[in-house]
Amino acid sequence: MNFPYFISGRLSKDVNSSFTSIISKLAVVSITLSLSAMILAYFILGGFQKTVRDKIYNFKGHLEITKYTLGSSFDDNFIRVDTDFIEGLHHYEFVDHTQSFAYKAGMLKTQEEVEGVGLKGVSHDFDTLRFKENMVEGRFIAFTDSAYSKEVVLSRRIANKLRLHVGDKVTVYFVQNPPKFRRLEIVGLYETGLEEIDKSMVLADIDLIRRLNNWDDTQVGGVEIFVKDGYDMDQAEETMYADLDSYLYVDKVKEKYMQIFDWLDLLSQNVSVFLILILVVACFNMVSILLILIMERTYMIGVFQAIGATRQQIKRVFLYNGMRLVLQGLLFGNGAALLFAFVQDRFHLIPLDPVNYYMSFVPIQWNFEALIYLNALTFVIVLLALRIPLMVITKVNPVTALKFD
Repeated sequence: MNFPYFISGRLSKDVNSSFTSIISKLAVVSITLSLSAMILAYFILGGFQKTVRDKIYNFKGHLEITKYTLGSSFDDNFIRVDTDFIEGLHHYEFVDHTQSFAYKAGMLKTQEEVEGVGLKGVSHDFDTLRFKENMVEGRFIAFTDSAYSKEVVLSRRIANKLRLHVGDKVTVYFVQNPPKFRRLEIVGLYETGLEEIDKSMVLADIDLIRRLNNWDDTQVGGVEIFVKDGYDMDQAEETMYADLDSYLYVDKVKEKYMQIFDWLDLLSQNVSVFLILILVVACFNMVSILLILIMERTYMIGVFQAIGATRQQIKRVFLYNGMRLVLQGLLFGNGAALLFAFVQDRFHLIPLDPVNYYMSFVPIQWNFEALIYLNALTFVIVLLALRIPLMVITKVNPVTALKFD
């Protein structure tokens, strides 16, 4: 029979001491709260980062191919989509989808307000499924083959500022020589939560911009590329850059929104610090609690020493007891965290201000790899910390211990 394991089991079932019971429950609660907080921190951080990244990528793609130029004019920079390189983009194994675009500066005018905007022209190849989650009202542009569509999709922010609604007509003035204007219908509203996009971007038919710029059907402002999941975007950019025509340039969308991605990386560092602090507190609590349990069992330690039990056996008794408490805390911590994450993911109970957080509720990303990692890390770190109070047992004198009670 395993003597330490047997005695540890009897101690865990001892209900005679209310003090011991309370201390044990505090240990379990401490581990439960610590682990559940760490799991939720990773789930929420992952959900937050994924939501913000997806909002950018769903609107802009992962890579952009444009004309290599030192200028910044919307109108003069175009590329042709009938070249061998552009037509062969789908042959790259990492390319998931491509879509053409063109930009045009303009001004929205109502009877009371004027707002400067940038029109993003898109065509039939625009991935409306990816963009669907950003649509908050109405529908997307209906493209026609005979002529350009006179429909536009505004951001909710622009619509609220100009007091416009789905179904309203709006006049758009274009900055060019000679100036031109078009009367367009608002058919939908979108909201990404990203100020850089929502404050100025209007979606329109790319054929409208072609008509204004006197482009033919093969000319576009650039091509957006979506990279398949699991592929490295840096490697994809390098591979594509090596095959580019001399007048083309490929750029990661991430670099155009570097401040947002740097901010997301900073959040990861903050969560790591948060995790370390929680682990330190959990270890301190368990060390204190186990030390109290050892002090309360000083008389028992003296009895075991008197009948021939070694100090190593007595250490294992309390180590097994501490392991039981930790495992119970891990079980309850996982249950509490997964239950909260499920409820939040399904019902969105905790709201957020989209103006400040880019989303309307706390997002959840189910990262089971992090779940396993946090459980293993907590168990190992706390188990190592439990060896500190066990050193007290080596200093217990049997004679003194038997008089302690």
